[in-house]
Amino acid sequence: MQTSLTAGSSTSADALHAQIADALRERIATGALPRGASLPSEAELCKEFQVSRGTARQAIAALRAEGLIMVSRGKPPRVVGTVPSQELSTFLSFSEWAKSSGRTPGQRTLETARRLVSPAAAAALGLDQEEAVVEVLRLRTLDEVPVMVERTTFIMEAGRHLFNFDPDSGSIFAYLSSQGVDLHAARHTFDALNADSTDAKLLEVEEGTALLRETRVTFSADGVPLEYSEDRYLPGSVTFTVENTMQNRTAVVRALPQP
Repeated sequence: MQTSLTAGSSTSADALHAQIADALRERIATGALPRGASLPSEAELCKEFQVSRGTARQAIAALRAEGLIMVSRGKPPRVVGTVPSQELSTFLSFSEWAKSSGRTPGQRTLETARRLVSPAAAAALGLDQEEAVVEVLRLRTLDEVPVMVERTTFIMEAGRHLFNFDPDSGSIFAYLSSQGVDLHAARHTFDALNADSTDAKLLEVEEGTALLRETRVTFSADGVPLEYSEDRYLPGSVTFTVENTMQNRTAVVRALPQP
């Protein structure tokens, strides 16, 4: 059986491999290719989509980068799940990313408070420890399933707008941007830690469960730190992908933990 692709005089191999990847993603999402199933081989994809082996290989590589399939030497690619993956080549809020992935983001706010900055946030934001900030504690969900506990600290100039906003109504970043806050770029750091009592209660897991932690500092276009966030994800709920080349080696920085 052959599957037709959208073709035209300007259709490139990149466009064709993206269409093949989209078709395979749909099969995975609908269960036509369930977890554990073997993906069609490169030869089968070439025959079905009438493309070159290189184009088929690019489509497989895209799915592998997203964590949807596993490729082992000497064995056909195998479907390992439908875990949503967030690329770090672009800067999106949790809500924007979830919607772009076809998922429904949600949130339950536990606290929005004005208090003195914590030592960790002070160091990240370049503040004196006597300065006041706005802190937000929220549970984030995907399709109503708890996936992440979000602890966010905003400098007062940015965070003051949140006292006129219901954080349960949607994206904090979208609201702050509408108020003129310049959330331009972010630096992400990833490590792991064990769930404390708050994490365990909100994520409905045992205390001590291993979590993926994303620590983020968000800057204005002028390089001023505006936000410091510590997001704690349930393993298997979200993956993150980074693509780079030998010519562009600045996308990923490996860092040793601070003593």
